[in-house]
Amino acid sequence: MEKKKALITTVPFGDKNRFPLELLEDNDIEYVINPLGRKVTEDELAEMVDDFDVIIAGTEIISDKVMSRAKKLKLISRVGIGLDGVDLLAAERRGIKVSYTPDAPAPAVAELTIGLMLSLLRGTHIANAKMHRGEWQRIFGRRIPEITIGIIGAGRIGGRVIRRLSAFGTPRILVNDTHPDKDIASHMKLEWASKEDIYKQADLISVHLPLTAHTKNMIKKEQLLSMKPDALIINTARGGIINEQDLADVMRSGHLAGAAIDVFEQEPYHGPLAEIERCLLTCHMGSMSIDCRTRMEIEATEEAVRFLTGRSLEALVPETEYNVQKQGL
Repeated sequence: MEKKKALITTVPFGDKNRFPLELLEDNDIEYVINPLGRKVTEDELAEMVDDFDVIIAGTEIISDKVMSRAKKLKLISRVGIGLDGVDLLAAERRGIKVSYTPDAPAPAVAELTIGLMLSLLRGTHIANAKMHRGEWQRIFGRRIPEITIGIIGAGRIGGRVIRRLSAFGTPRILVNDTHPDKDIASHMKLEWASKEDIYKQADLISVHLPLTAHTKNMIKKEQLLSMKPDALIINTARGGIINEQDLADVMRSGHLAGAAIDVFEQEPYHGPLAEIERCLLTCHMGSMSIDCRTRMEIEATEEAVRFLTGRSLEALVPETEYNVQKQGL
């Protein structure tokens, strides 16, 4: 009997904990880990996918073109939550199931967001850069309880950010979400607001939305210029929600006191934001805590094993996600 085969495109994988790989081995499933050791392009992935039953995927582009080359493919098991890289409608047409691990990365991304808030408010990233150049400059900053914070998107991650902010006192928090959850932090005095009001009133804005046709380039020059001159903005959600070139142009003009960007439209990122000292850049590492990354890998692998051993899937992408892509057509 021919062995089932899994292609693991996301890297690193199994580096901190081999349990996901052991799950595959114990179930007699052959696997190949992305031999390039980096995020693959659409064309590179199209050359890899032939002869695999399952892809255990990261943020790679899995398009109709890729799927057309994967004659045996029946499941894409996504390590993480974002689905902007997966053509769900093409998968549906081809009878390919898609699953994901939506809860696993949320605590790590929320905590990184809080860390970026603190760094931006106190200028630690700027002080660090100056110290490495031999410069001694003490920077006046601000504290979380003294500012107005805007949270755009209050789901799994945005909600956790809000709840963690309560540990810092009682900042004014403006929240925007298409499906407001009034009980998200019932002990806190949240103000539900329009995005436009958040842009104008918040001292610090943090974005926690999926990338869709509706959120692509949602924050452009117009929105950035409507923010306070000394405002701060954070994106740990998806590259492309904030227009990177517009952000660079606005910051070069002297508007905005800082930005922290963890996700980019093209990764690895090489662009003008890297030339702006008050722009704090990290390399899509929101989910990269050992515990959360391991949980993501285990959950995605467990789903692949369930499928390849004929059991029911437990983490299929819901119909609402397919509808989001249909609306973007």
